[in-house]
Amino acid sequence: MKKALTLRVLEGFTLLELLVVIGIISIIIAVGTVSYSTAQKKARDAKRKGDLSSAQKSLEQCYSVNSYQYPTITNASGTITINPLPSACTNFSIIDPLNNATYKYTITTSTSTYSISTCLESDACATPYSVSQQQ
Repeated sequence: MKKALTLRVLEGFTLLELLVVIGIISIIIAVGTVSYSTAQKKARDAKRKGDLSSAQKSLEQCYSVNSYQYPTITNASGTITINPLPSACTNFSIIDPLNNATYKYTITTSTSTYSISTCLESDACATPYSVSQQQ
């Protein structure tokens, strides 16, 4: 009896199939990376807005206990200093979430008004985010 010759066919992927799969995976990774970095920018901007809101609330509290005058505020090394410092007011420091450095603030103040502004990452500082007096 003669043995039948069997031909084994190696099953696998062709080079073209592998290139298509690698291309699809690369596109998915690129889209995911862009979405992730956008989400991070939005989260840092939300933290900046929250920090400025906290500063605004603190200054409004100072206004009510300081004979209805806003204290003078300065920004030295990221610490917002309130002068004079009434008993119910506290100086505070805000750290930027991007690189744990101090914020770049623009502060204008008088006894009747104040404004604190900072740039947001999501709009490349086209329009700075600002808080000001509520009274």
